[in-house]
Amino acid sequence: MTGRGSGRVDAVPGMFAVIPGLAVGSFLNVVAARLPVRRSIVGPRSLCASCSTPIAWYDNVPLASFVLLRGRCRTCRAPIGLIHPLVELATAGLLAGCAVAFGVSLRAAAAAVFCAALVVVTATDLTHRVVPNRVVLPAAAVVLATMTIAEPSPQWVAGAVLAAVFLLAAALAYPSGMGMGDVKLALLMGAALGRTVPVALFVAMLSALVPSLVLFARHGSRARKMAIPFAPFLALGSVVALFSGDALVRAYLSLL
Repeated sequence: MTGRGSGRVDAVPGMFAVIPGLAVGSFLNVVAARLPVRRSIVGPRSLCASCSTPIAWYDNVPLASFVLLRGRCRTCRAPIGLIHPLVELATAGLLAGCAVAFGVSLRAAAAAVFCAALVVVTATDLTHRVVPNRVVLPAAAVVLATMTIAEPSPQWVAGAVLAAVFLLAAALAYPSGMGMGDVKLALLMGAALGRTVPVALFVAMLSALVPSLVLFARHGSRARKMAIPFAPFLALGSVVALFSGDALVRAYLSLL
């Protein structure tokens, strides 16, 4: 078993997590596609978005079907969105990372739930500009409870509250650039990351500057009215903080 601070990395748990991670990613594709339009994630079977043909089980194998079909529907040959294999790959990679970093533990379970939620909100924010409450709030409750049991500390509650308040202040100051969905996502981030949540917020804001500067360079003052989805940047910062937050905090403090 391994974890942060153990000094060694055991890749075996990660190898066993890859195939289940792809399967979970396939389900998360369904969640990300259906929740924003208020459809059941249980049924009916998945359909082609272009011709509405039900997708056969052999065309719904995570990642493999996309490759074999060359990214197109078997019936109408309409292109399948690249986001589908990316969600599956990201989920498999993140869950494998959780298993490698935290071993078989409650900490790994909380991190896995956290990462799954990050994948969904990234997909929904990119495609529908929505951060679903039905993903973020239950995930925040599960992660907060699991982390408190695994590592009893007030940092998880404090991180959740302070991160949410920080982004709430930003949303109130700049409502066109920050939504309440991002505030609720910050609640989940703080519950999962505790004292390293500032790392996630810093990385998110720094990375979001890149597309913002591109928009200003291309459109000038009109760029102020062009909103960009912020949840993907919060997810990126969260992943950095989850796996490297403690090391980054220690490195920063050593410079003081």
